[in-house]
Amino acid sequence: MKILKVDIRKKCGDFMLISKFETSSERFALLGASGSGKSMTLKCIAGIEKPDEGFIAIGDRVLFDSSAKINIPCRERKVGYLFQDYALFPHMTAFDNINLICHDPERTKALLRRFNIENCASLRPAKMSGGQCQRTALARMLASDPEVILLDEPFSALDNYMHTIIEREIMDILSGFDGPSVLVSHDRNEVYRMCGMIGVMDNGSVIDVQDKEGFFEHPATVVSARLTGCKNITALTDEGFASDWGIQLELPSGCHAKFAGYRAHFFEQVGEDQKGEPNVFEVKVERVIEDTFSRVICFRQKGNTSESPDSLLTYITGKDTDACDVKFLKVDPSRLILLER
Repeated sequence: MKILKVDIRKKCGDFMLISKFETSSERFALLGASGSGKSMTLKCIAGIEKPDEGFIAIGDRVLFDSSAKINIPCRERKVGYLFQDYALFPHMTAFDNINLICHDPERTKALLRRFNIENCASLRPAKMSGGQCQRTALARMLASDPEVILLDEPFSALDNYMHTIIEREIMDILSGFDGPSVLVSHDRNEVYRMCGMIGVMDNGSVIDVQDKEGFFEHPATVVSARLTGCKNITALTDEGFASDWGIQLELPSGCHAKFAGYRAHFFEQVGEDQKGEPNVFEVKVERVIEDTFSRVICFRQKGNTSESPDSLLTYITGKDTDACDVKFLKVDPSRLILLER
C-alpha cells in the first residue's frame, strides 16, 4: 500500500505554508477556509508549484526533496488533479481533451462511455454544461493512470442536484482506486461523506489531523470546532465562567480548557424555576431565521453586556417551536466541547 508523505514549507504572500501529513488508501481531506493554503498544498504535490523546502513522496518514489535537490516534473509525477475550474483546453473538444493525455482513441471512447458523455465528444467546453465539463475532467484525470488523486473543491461550480450526482461518481472512482486521494473542501458535510481522515488547515498550517469520527466528536482547536459546524464558542476563565456568553458553567473537575463550544441543536428548554442555576441562560431573542426544515433562534443571555461577536448564540430547533416561548435554555455539561486552543 503506497503512502503519500507531505512535509513542505513555502512562503505564500502573508503566510508561510507549513503542510505536513501522511495518507494511504484511506481518503484524506484538507478542510479549511478560503485562502488557508489547501489548494497550494495540492499544487505543490502535483508539481505545479515548487515548495521552498521539504519533502513529498508516493511510497518509495520521491517527487520532491529540497535537501537532495529532487524535483520531478509535473508530467512525470503520475498525479491526477481535478481542478476547481476543470482546466479543460477551451479550443479542444471533449474527445481531444481526454485523448491528449492517453493517446489512445479507443480508450478515450471507453472513458467517454464510462462517464456518459459520448454525446459531448465533438463539443468544446463552452458548449457543455458544468456537469459535462466535470465528467470530461474526471475522464481526463483517469486517462493518466494516476498513483494519487487530488480533488480541488470539485463541486463548487455545480448546483445541488448535479453536486449529488457527481459526488456519487467520484466516490465510485475512489472506492475502486487503490492509491491515496486528497480532497480539498470547506464543506464539512462533503468531507464527512467522502473521507475517513481529516486535516484542518488554518493560515497556512495543518493544525489538526484526526479520523472523521474523532474530528467531529472532539475537535482539537477553536478553528476545528468552527469548521465542524459548532456555532457557539466562548472563552473560559479559570473558574469556568463563559465570558462571551455571560453564564457560569459546570465543568469536569480539574478541567483547564481555555474555550468551550456547544452545538446549536443541543440546547434544552427549561422552566423559570431553574433561573440562576449553572449552565442556564435567561434568553433575550434577537433574531429568528426560518430555515428550510428548522427554526434558527439567535439570542443572548439576558443582561449580558459583552460586545464579543460570540455573545450572540444560535439555537436550532423544530418549526413547531415558537420563539416567544423560549425563555430559558440549558447547556448539557456532558455535551460541551472543551478546547485548549
